[in-house]
Amino acid sequence: MAPPTSLPFTEDFQDADSYISSLLSFCAASTIFQTLCGGVHILDFFTRDPSLYHTVIPQEWRSWLLARESMDLLDLLMRDDLSEPRTDDPPESLLKYIREIRKHSLRRNLPPRNGKERKLPRHVAVGMIPKKIHEVGNFADYVVRVADDVSASSGKEITHFVDFGSGQNYLGRTLASPPYNKHIIAVESKELNINGAKSMDVLAGVAEREKVMRNKKLFRKQQDSMTPVELLKDKAARRIAKPLKAPEEGAADLRPSKDLATIYTPADGKGYIQYVENIVQDGDLSSVRAQPKAEVIDEMSRDEQIRLMAISIHSCGNLSHHGIRSLLLNPSVHAIAIVGCCYNLMTERLGPPTYKLPLLRQNLRAINAPRVTREAAACDPHGFPMSERIGTYNGDGLRLNITARMMAVQAPQNWTEKESDAFFTRHFYRALLQKVFFDYGVVTKMRQNADGEQENGFESTEPVIIGSLRKGCYSSFKSYVRGALEKLSTDPERGTRVHEKMGGITDEAIEEYAQRYEGMKKELSVTWSLMAFSAAVVESLIVVDRWLFLREHPDLVKECWVEAVFDYQQSPRNLVVVGIKR
Repeated sequence: MAPPTSLPFTEDFQDADSYISSLLSFCAASTIFQTLCGGVHILDFFTRDPSLYHTVIPQEWRSWLLARESMDLLDLLMRDDLSEPRTDDPPESLLKYIREIRKHSLRRNLPPRNGKERKLPRHVAVGMIPKKIHEVGNFADYVVRVADDVSASSGKEITHFVDFGSGQNYLGRTLASPPYNKHIIAVESKELNINGAKSMDVLAGVAEREKVMRNKKLFRKQQDSMTPVELLKDKAARRIAKPLKAPEEGAADLRPSKDLATIYTPADGKGYIQYVENIVQDGDLSSVRAQPKAEVIDEMSRDEQIRLMAISIHSCGNLSHHGIRSLLLNPSVHAIAIVGCCYNLMTERLGPPTYKLPLLRQNLRAINAPRVTREAAACDPHGFPMSERIGTYNGDGLRLNITARMMAVQAPQNWTEKESDAFFTRHFYRALLQKVFFDYGVVTKMRQNADGEQENGFESTEPVIIGSLRKGCYSSFKSYVRGALEKLSTDPERGTRVHEKMGGITDEAIEEYAQRYEGMKKELSVTWSLMAFSAAVVESLIVVDRWLFLREHPDLVKECWVEAVFDYQQSPRNLVVVGIKR
C-alpha cells in the first residue's frame, strides 16, 4: 500500500533525508523566499514609497517581469521546460530561483489507479458538489484500502473509523453505505452540522426517522398557525378557523419532523454511524469518551477488540495535528489518514500568534525568527511545527507566520486567464483602498517587528477587515470603495471613524486614485504570482513537518508516508499524511 518513496519529492533527490536537509536549508537561507512568503503584505503595496514591487523584487528581475503577460509568467514559473533555450532572455538569477522553488515543492500528481474511479450512488451523494464527490469517492476508497492493508499485515481488523471534524459527514455516510458498510464515529463540534448530517443519513438509508402517531388534522392546523394569516391560502385559512376537538392525552405528536429522533440500528454486514459532539483540543480521545453518547468510544478503554483508524478530509488548522497525534496518544488507534487544509488557522509553537503580517525588512527572518523566552507563555504546544527536527533547526527552529500560511492555500497551477484577472483586480482594489484609508487618516502607520512588537525601522499600516462584497462592487474602483464604505458603516469598532474621515469623499476623488495607480496594477499582479508560486514550498514544509513528527516516534509508528489522493485540478489540498502503528 505504501508508495515507493515516503515523501513525493522531486527527482533531484535520492531519498527523503537529502530532500528534507535541502528544504530546511533553503527555507532558512533564502531572503527572497522569506520575503515573498511571510514578508509582503498586499495591503501595504501602495502605502510605501517606492512601492513594494521596487522594494522586494530584485532589481534585475523588475523590468523583465513587467514585460510578460500574466499567463506567460505563470507558464514560466510552473510549466515551462527551463532547460530549453528562450528567446526572451530571462535573468539567470530568476531562473535559478524558479528552479529552487520547483525542486523543493512536493509533487502533487495523483498516482495512477487500477480501474475507474468509483462513482457514488445518488442517494449517498446528496448535498455534494462535484468537487466534494471527487474527494469523498477517492478518499473513502483510499482509507478502506489502507485499513485492509493494516488488517492483512496484523491479522486484526480495523473495527471503527473516527472522523475528526466530520462536518456534514459526507465521508462517514459514504463509508457506512454499501459497498463499504463500515462503523463510523463522527466527531464534530457544531450541533447544527450534526443535525443536518442526520437528516442526510435518513435520505441515504443508513438511518431511520422516529415513527410517531399523528393526528393529521391537528398537525396541519398547528403548521398553519405558524404562518402569518395574510400569507395563508384559502384552504389553510378555513382549516385554522375551524375548531377541532382536543385529542386524548398522548394521541397526538405535534413535533416537527426535524425534532424527531434519528434511529441507527446496528446489524451484521451493515454500516453504522455514531455522532459525538465535541470540540477536539488534543489528539487524546479521552475527552471524546467523556461525552454522554460516546458509548462506542468508551469501550476503547476496556475492549482490546476495538481497533480505530483516525481519518479526516481537509481538517482545518490544528485539527490535523490532533488527528495525527491520536496515533501516538491512544492505544486503540492503529492507523491514521489525514488531509489538512486552512493552514492559516494553525497556531504557532515557537512564538506568539501572528495576526498582522510581519513587516518587510532588509533581511526578513519571518520563517527563522528567534524564540524569545519571555513569550513562551503565548506559545501553543499543539501548533506548528510538530516535529523536533523543524522545531530545533539551527537552534531556534523554523517559524511560519500567518502571511506565509495563508499563501500556502493558493492554487496557482489552476489559475486561468479570466480567473487571474478577476482576483488580481480584487487585490488591486483592496490595496488601493488601503492607500485611500491612509491618506484620509482612517489608518496610520505602525512600527513593529516580525513578532508583532513595536520597533523602530519598517512601517506598515493598520489592518482593516472588509471581507467579501457583492459582485457588482468589483465593476470599478468607485463601486468597490462605495461598497466597502457601506459595509464598514455598520462596523461597531470602525464605523464612526470611517464615516468621520471619509464620509465626504467624492466620486471624482476616488476615480483620480484609480487613474493615478492603474499603471501599478501589473506590479501587484506580478508580485502576487511570485508569492503564490513560492508558497508551494511553505505547504511542503508543513506537510513534511507532520510526516517527520510521525517518523520521530519509531517505537510506536511502523510506517508513515505522504502521497496525493485527489486530482490537484479538482482539489489542490490533496496530500494525505498516513501513519501505521507497530
